[in-house]
Amino acid sequence: MSLFRSWRWLLLLLPAGVAVYFLRFDSAPAVVHRVATAEVKGETLGTGTLEARYSASISPRLTGRLSTVTVDQGDRVEAGQLLATLDDAEARRHLEAAETAHAAAAATVERIRTDEARAQAVLARARIEHTRAVSLAESRTLAEAERDKATEQLRIAEAELARVHAAIAEASQARAAAASQIALQQELLAHTRLTAPFSGLILRRHRHPGDVVSPGGAVLELAATDQLWVSAWVDETAMARLAPDQPARIVFRSEPENPLPGRVARLGRETDRETREFLVDVLVDRLPGRWTIGQRAEVFIESGRRSGVVAVPPAFLAYRDGAVGVFRLQGGRARWQPVESGLRGKDLVEIRAGLQTGDQVVRPAAPGISVEGRRIAAR
Repeated sequence: MSLFRSWRWLLLLLPAGVAVYFLRFDSAPAVVHRVATAEVKGETLGTGTLEARYSASISPRLTGRLSTVTVDQGDRVEAGQLLATLDDAEARRHLEAAETAHAAAAATVERIRTDEARAQAVLARARIEHTRAVSLAESRTLAEAERDKATEQLRIAEAELARVHAAIAEASQARAAAASQIALQQELLAHTRLTAPFSGLILRRHRHPGDVVSPGGAVLELAATDQLWVSAWVDETAMARLAPDQPARIVFRSEPENPLPGRVARLGRETDRETREFLVDVLVDRLPGRWTIGQRAEVFIESGRRSGVVAVPPAFLAYRDGAVGVFRLQGGRARWQPVESGLRGKDLVEIRAGLQTGDQVVRPAAPGISVEGRRIAAR
């Protein structure tokens, strides 16, 4: 009889226990958000690296041995600053030889010019004698032989002056060639000095004094720091929403908690055929405390802004079979609700259809928890 009563009590308590179990253990810990209207700033995400708009490999125009390298990586330099030098002993000897040849050619020109003055004087005298001889021959007071001799002396004087003029021209050409050789040797000597083509930062030093370098072989890598940007890859579907000068925020992976301002500088005109992404260059208005060329960053480009729209935080969106939706609180339980999303920003996503102000949406309080169809224990 006692056993029968025990079973009866168990049967009476079982429904109550089941009810307590479901009330207690069927509820899911979740975060609840009440839907309201707000301003949404749409953002387009891109991932890329910090790059300098202008950069250059500093290499010599001559083959030679490095004498000095006056800078190292990390150094800031100004335009025109001396960065490195080649051994210039041979270039200086060639320049001295060219200057000596020029001096000799100039002296030759001066010497021949004195011959020119003498030849001009001789020619002037021969002309006078020839004029007098012709006059006397016409008056029969001078023999024709004497007149012919005067004519011959005139022709000789003219030929001598022509020869002197030719010698002057030849010597002048030699002097000009020597002057050109001086200019060439001066240029070659100047090429032994490697200077900065613009102000910037030395990124890398490849060679050291004593190394033999040749044209095209980089000694230093220089980057301009007045314009740095993030070259970010953006999905081609965002192309129509982007334009130059749009504001952006830049998040460097070294300082994710410190987003920095920027703006779109230019849009690429070629899409990668594999990833279906194109490049967008975003100028950095302010750099983090520590930075390096080539470091990774995410850019969030403001591609639209709408006020007074229904919006929810991105964390409350869920996806099912390619469709976007939320879990809406109905009768104390979370129910799947498809929605149509619009502008997406950092903090809010526009909901064009599927929700209205005052609705409550939920998300799991921790990863791995399912809320669908369960009672919600709000946190």
